[in-house]
Amino acid sequence: MTSVPTPIPSRTQYVLEGIKHRILTGQLTPGQALVETELAAQFGVSKTPVREALKTLAGTGLVVMSQYKGVTVRMVDADMAREVYDVRLLLEPEALRRTVRRRSSLDAAREALTRADGATDTAERSLANREFHRALYVSCGNPLLGRMLDEVRDQAALVSAVAWAADPSWEREAREHREILRLATEGDADGAARALHAHIESFVLKAFPDAGTGAQGEDIQA
Repeated sequence: MTSVPTPIPSRTQYVLEGIKHRILTGQLTPGQALVETELAAQFGVSKTPVREALKTLAGTGLVVMSQYKGVTVRMVDADMAREVYDVRLLLEPEALRRTVRRRSSLDAAREALTRADGATDTAERSLANREFHRALYVSCGNPLLGRMLDEVRDQAALVSAVAWAADPSWEREAREHREILRLATEGDADGAARALHAHIESFVLKAFPDAGTGAQGEDIQA
């Protein structure tokens, strides 16, 4: 029999989403210590849901649990960026290609792009950009492919948060997003996939020049 995942208690879920939001919007920075008592006080809960939330976040790769240092936000370096973005380069363009060929609706991507353009702060823009990318692959017709991309989504957002803090590149990325969406909307599956591949590839190279080569053995081009 297939086991059914145990639902996360509501308080733990509340704390989990709150900590994740702070990490992905840069309010909690890489290497920063996450102290259970402090977080419990901030969220108005006991230490138990905080502890469980941190365990879940460790499983997704957003935080690191150490016997000596306690719990900290995961550090981002070129090696991590390469690993995460290699997965995206291998899977995300193909997922978009399938989305377009299935003629799936891209309304959610269009709405996310509009929210990003009208964002008033970094956090809002970051979350909208994250939803834009998910909207490109979620209707690819292969639930497993979608889940695999969902698994690296948080880590990719952490890489992006660090990169944007050092070198804001919203306008360039917004232009690239619009071009990807235009090609996808016009039904050009291969063109949209190529544009998305170039978009992902150029971002990690600009943010982490030491990240090396891209997926499929291709040299990353500037």
